[in-house]
Amino acid sequence: MALDKDYIQYLERSYGMDHDHYDWSMLSERKAIEWPQGKNLAVWVNVGLQHFPLDQKGVPFKVPGGMTMPYPDLRHYSLRDYGNRVGIYRLLKAFDAYNIKPTFAMNAELAQNNPYLLETICEHGDEIICHGWNMDSLHYGGQDKSAETELVEKSLSTLRELSGQAIRGWLSPAKNQSENTPELLHANGVEYHCDWVNDDMPYRFKTANGDLWSMPLSTELSDQFILVSNLHSEDSWLEQIIDSTNMLTREANQQGGRILSIQIHPWLMGQPHRIAKLEALLHKLTRREDVWFAHAGEILDQFIEQQ
Repeated sequence: MALDKDYIQYLERSYGMDHDHYDWSMLSERKAIEWPQGKNLAVWVNVGLQHFPLDQKGVPFKVPGGMTMPYPDLRHYSLRDYGNRVGIYRLLKAFDAYNIKPTFAMNAELAQNNPYLLETICEHGDEIICHGWNMDSLHYGGQDKSAETELVEKSLSTLRELSGQAIRGWLSPAKNQSENTPELLHANGVEYHCDWVNDDMPYRFKTANGDLWSMPLSTELSDQFILVSNLHSEDSWLEQIIDSTNMLTREANQQGGRILSIQIHPWLMGQPHRIAKLEALLHKLTRREDVWFAHAGEILDQFIEQQ
């Protein structure tokens, strides 16, 4: 039985893509990028600093990594809090040992409620991007625009004021956006967002207020996705990232520089039984002569200069 024609006739139905946020293009046919010092692979280590409220509302859905048991879910709440009290310091020690330049995606409410943690991150001297207000303050389709406008403004203004940084980048909680999120980000001075995972390189992202850049922060290589969602081992996490490194390097040798983005969380990789795997990864990557470690904004600046 044939589908009713109304099933495939809808707003924005068009040839190729059903939106005009970006221009379609083949990655292999784009202009080749050269990273500093002749490096082929830009490595972006992104650390998620998150606050999961104990009394989460779960609107419109329960965020991955959030509370799963009836209130008060102290077992999961305290585990997430462990990352911000203990695990993060193991990560910082590892970064310093291998001279890594991480980027920190931080919830604004976490920065507000944990001044010592924010001070430690600021003293480390790395880029901070806004990870929304908290992990229960989602951006989603059908959300009241005025409410989301207030949420975006509050998140960015709070984090900018407390950190003293310009806060150029944005990562939505759960990487979830509404139809209005990108234009609200542009209106509030955000230069790039990391929510769309449909590419390996940055691309220009159009909004009603002007253009943003979309930065490719891999979900597939996130510790949460590999360890928690897919239930793979820590050895498998390490193996998958090394496999990605090798593949991206082969492409870079033929088509120009590539980006390896690695998303980690202190409550996961900061655990005593996992930190050695992160250290092993950093050891392997820093031994390579073709790798450039940089903040997300630095990578984007180098990319834009060559467009």
